[in-house]
Amino acid sequence: MPSRDYYDILGVAREATKDEIKKAYRKAALRDHPDRNPGDAEAEERFKQAAEAYSVLGDVDRRSRYDRFGQEGVRGAATPDFQADVFADFADILGGMFGFDMGFGRSRRQGPARGASLQYQLQLDLEQAISGVEAEIRVRRKRTCEACDGGGSASGSGASVCEVCGGQGQVQQRHGFLTIARTCHRCGGYGQVITDPCDRCRGAGRAAETTTLKVKVPAGVDTGMRLLLRGEGESGVRGGPPGDLAVQIEVRDHPRFVRRGGDLYTRVPVSFPRLVLGGQIEVPTLDGEAASLQVPAGVQSGDVLSIRGRGMPSVNGNRRGDLKVTLQVVTPRAVGRRERELLEELEELLPTPEELEDSTSWWDRLRSVFG
Repeated sequence: MPSRDYYDILGVAREATKDEIKKAYRKAALRDHPDRNPGDAEAEERFKQAAEAYSVLGDVDRRSRYDRFGQEGVRGAATPDFQADVFADFADILGGMFGFDMGFGRSRRQGPARGASLQYQLQLDLEQAISGVEAEIRVRRKRTCEACDGGGSASGSGASVCEVCGGQGQVQQRHGFLTIARTCHRCGGYGQVITDPCDRCRGAGRAAETTTLKVKVPAGVDTGMRLLLRGEGESGVRGGPPGDLAVQIEVRDHPRFVRRGGDLYTRVPVSFPRLVLGGQIEVPTLDGEAASLQVPAGVQSGDVLSIRGRGMPSVNGNRRGDLKVTLQVVTPRAVGRRERELLEELEELLPTPEELEDSTSWWDRLRSVFG
């Protein structure tokens, strides 16, 4: 073991944090790694000492024993030719710098992998969003191959043990004084290979197909909402579980209605006499059934009235939104002689816009004109 203090080897204080120790080791490893210093025995020795120091100081229990008893407290915990697979985060430190696939001799045979999750963009009209709909969608995805039933083998014999890694999924390589485990290039880390691949899926066990699915879209959905279909993504690899399918909702703009949250907004043309005198008007709604709206006398063009509960339903069952109706006065482009006479008489009776705020008697005169 090196005679120098482990803290001195890494160049950190005795009260250094774990992150500071890890950072110091990373710096030393970058500087002295044998790959960067071929043939330099001194650099290789410094690298060994730094690795041994980190194997102690990077572990809470070993560091505690070292702080209390010195090297006697950790004797046997690490040796100059240590097996680095007991130090999990060496892979994090060295793997990123030198392309080591996995942690130093640890076996990492891959199990069945989960299938990929997919996303589908579903466009709806506002009429469909207010009532809900069962939509059909076509999805291109990889599913379990029917020809080989997912086994990947044409004969049905299945996979055989990889002759390169012996079923371990990794091959060991000597890298300086370290033993490095890399993913087996023959089997891709699975430990097994297909010797007679299926003609349809070429041994993958999955084949691309286009499937038609039915999606129940609840009433009240809005742009940005997502429906998750469990298990409708791609099939898993080598028997792994399937992924999910996320259906992203996009509601198209409507020519007559605008949605804001749970409320709907629309404009309704109204004659000037109706605004003045008030009365019932029929308002078209998004669900197709007209609603009756009481217009109070004296409202202004541009005023907004509400019809409660005729907006969008809530997907979680809360109160339905309202229909907000903007009243918009419509003037005729041409009038007959009698209409003109009445309008001219009305103009004489009505006060100016400036006078309207202070005048109340003109209402009686106006009502007499319209009988």
